[in-house]
Amino acid sequence: MDQKLFFQNSKGNKLCGLLSNSTGDISRPIIILVHGFSSNKNTSNFVKLKDILDKDNIATFRFDVFGHGESEGKFEDITISEAVDDILRTIKFLQSKGYKRIGLLGSSFGGISSIMAASKTNDLFMLALKSPVSDYLEVEMNRFSKKDLEEWRKQGYRDYEDDGKILKLGYTFIADFENNDAYKAATQIGIPTLIVHGDADDVVPVSQSVKTSLLIPNCKLVLIKGANHRYTEGDQAEQMLKAFSEFITSEASKI
Repeated sequence: MDQKLFFQNSKGNKLCGLLSNSTGDISRPIIILVHGFSSNKNTSNFVKLKDILDKDNIATFRFDVFGHGESEGKFEDITISEAVDDILRTIKFLQSKGYKRIGLLGSSFGGISSIMAASKTNDLFMLALKSPVSDYLEVEMNRFSKKDLEEWRKQGYRDYEDDGKILKLGYTFIADFENNDAYKAATQIGIPTLIVHGDADDVVPVSQSVKTSLLIPNCKLVLIKGANHRYTEGDQAEQMLKAFSEFITSEASKI
């Protein structure tokens, strides 16, 4: 059974996570799972991966970043930098619980946040990235015109639709991009890394992951044929989960 735990980021906001460690053995490797934008810790593929890894004697900790799920904060104030801080604080939180072998897996927005976090810490044994954003400005420019972005800047926020709900997203999200150059950060990552990306991704260009994989010294790139950003067709999700579970299990066995 998952154990719900609360901890704080550096600003004192309460964050919520779910620890899955069926044996309670803190000597087990543990993987932090970081969800995508406007998602949460209970995204279905993370739950499936948690179950797979548990059978391989690997614990997981999936948490809601600032402004998402059960964590405190306003969604409109989310930035990459905020998520990076959350990840680094999560690492420290797990270390305070006695965990010493910690890995990191981030999805999409959680992917770029994980790239940045991994470049700032020496406390991880591996990094895995699911369809990660590496250049958010390119992603946003594919969705909005320069005029749209300027109007967003002037207004200070824009409406963001999420599962039928209208949320507000501050322009600080865009302004923060300059603080998070994932391509530059990638060159600073020395741990074994796996990137899995659909070659038909309609949200994050696969070319970003190709470039990032060449910048991280010890990185493997797996492309899932025909897969979109959500891996919704056929056995694409199973292929993605298999790639991650095999990589994580292999790296965990080396430490």
